[in-house]
Amino acid sequence: MAAETVADAALAVHGVAALHGGEFGEVGTYLPGKRVTGVVIDENGCNVHISVAYPANVVTVAQHVRDAVGQVVDVPITVTVGDVSHPDDHRAPLIEERN
Repeated sequence: MAAETVADAALAVHGVAALHGGEFGEVGTYLPGKRVTGVVIDENGCNVHISVAYPANVVTVAQHVRDAVGQVVDVPITVTVGDVSHPDDHRAPLIEERN
């Protein structure tokens, strides 16, 4: 499927931490039995939403994603950076104790 191929191409770009589903998880393509988050393709274009790994240059990573995806689709490509992730993002959130 084209959405899976686009997702693989985007995720292979150095500096891409993940595909991003949008503010409310609305960006994605439904396929039989699964969903490809962060990719929407139709006859008018291809939208790819990504999270960039800090400290990568956001503009450079977006251009590299556009170039990589351009190798697998033949429609206009829009790359949206929905988040920048820090290597420590996996840590537990801080909890304040109240007296």
